[in-house]
Amino acid sequence: MISDIRCLIGVDIGGTFTDICVLATDGRLITKKILSTPEDYSLGIIAGISESLNEIGLLSGDVNGVSHATTVATNTILEKKGAKTALLTTEGFRDVLEMRRLRIPELYNLQYEKPPSLVPRRYRFEVSERMGPRGEVWLELDEGTLGAVIEKLSTLDFEALAICLIHSYVDSTHEQRISALVKEALGDDLYVTCSSEILPEISEYDRTSTTVVNAYIGPSVAKYIGSLVGRLTEYGISAPLEIIQSNGGAMTAAAAIRKPASIVESGPAAGVIAAARTAKLTGQENAISFVI
Repeated sequence: MISDIRCLIGVDIGGTFTDICVLATDGRLITKKILSTPEDYSLGIIAGISESLNEIGLLSGDVNGVSHATTVATNTILEKKGAKTALLTTEGFRDVLEMRRLRIPELYNLQYEKPPSLVPRRYRFEVSERMGPRGEVWLELDEGTLGAVIEKLSTLDFEALAICLIHSYVDSTHEQRISALVKEALGDDLYVTCSSEILPEISEYDRTSTTVVNAYIGPSVAKYIGSLVGRLTEYGISAPLEIIQSNGGAMTAAAAIRKPASIVESGPAAGVIAAARTAKLTGQENAISFVI
């Protein structure tokens, strides 16, 4: 039987520990730290939620919402465990990832070595097309050259594809056409990301690198979030799952699967938002938050 008391659940996972917080409408607060389950993080989350609800005397049907911060996206990048990813770009712009920006972290270090790209050069492909900076078509998309690229994608067993064309932030027509043709030829098993959907901004390197990150972590994040949603449903929690973003806001599980680059460093971001809220509630005008 569902009680009159409801609750909200907060979850934060890391590589070692999973933190669970249950806040009931009668003011009771339960926090719990348990070991993470890297083979499937959702297993540890469900175990922690179950223990917490039992301790506070509530049922799965009493849950009004679940907010989740995660390091899955961040760890996937740091541990180099992302998907085998290809990049498709405008002819002549294959090396944007390599060129990066003029600035380097160590200004006077002439021997500074850039970290390796998430997509090696041999996995970066070009297609004949060109948009102008005002969205005018300088060169129509050559679907013949695209067909040759699709053939390579199918034979090399890629798991993800990042599509980033010049000036697509103004007009995404060519990117969307490429995406549609790739999906038609290769099916839904290939995770496809368009830069015009992820970061429609003028900076070519920022847009390309962000799109590549989104594709690189997309399959693992999609698998994880899909598993978590399924286990929450099996456990009896029908309340919506919200994923914390890098900017401290929240997004739906479906949105996080489409744009996983938005949840990189979501854990620390959630901590900052919580610290700011706590400082406001306690009348602290100045506060410093840190991770331990």
